[in-house]
Amino acid sequence: MVRENFEEKLNHLNEQVKKMSELSKDALNQSLKSLETQDVEKAQQIIENDPNINALEDEINDIAIWLIAKEQPVAKDLRRLVTTLKITNDIERIGDLAVNVSKSVIRIGDEQLDVEMQDILSMGSIVEKMIDDVIDAFVNEDVNKAFSIADVDDQVDQHYGKTVEKMLNHMAKHPEQIPSVTQLAFISRFLERAADHTTNISEGIIYLVKGKHFDLNA
Repeated sequence: MVRENFEEKLNHLNEQVKKMSELSKDALNQSLKSLETQDVEKAQQIIENDPNINALEDEINDIAIWLIAKEQPVAKDLRRLVTTLKITNDIERIGDLAVNVSKSVIRIGDEQLDVEMQDILSMGSIVEKMIDDVIDAFVNEDVNKAFSIADVDDQVDQHYGKTVEKMLNHMAKHPEQIPSVTQLAFISRFLERAADHTTNISEGIIYLVKGKHFDLNA
């Protein structure tokens, strides 16, 4: 019975982690939509909703710490709880990066942008898929999927490099647009960092299953 109760609490934690990841992914998705349409009101709403993600992180952490203190788990059970604490921090940071994207959208405002944004939007789509895949890997303890995230992260890095190069070339030709195009470069950086946080989650999953640390960002 004790073990069953512990498993129930772990399952509840998994569901909350999935919920939190959905909130962060949705925030990122909506922030990019606000960029595409230059919708400042939508961007502001994303900023105002961010405390919901933070509150869920606090709830998950409280439960995980309580279980560690009360149940004194060992081996894989302990690794799962420790990994959960680490993962929620990375998910929360992805939510923060969505807020950063939204702030850049607000700074751009309604200024006309004649720069190609497809690389930025493609980066966003890849990162959203990475979040889906990495949370699925966490719930199912899928090490192979966790390792594959690092390969996808390389694609994001390539998009980032291309985007920054395009932005620099555009600013050289259109110096009057430097402020707004700089914000687009920042957004590219925020997405690249979100991908890195997703890779951090993959490292946690591998540690959970194998009990070994791997640096996938190397």
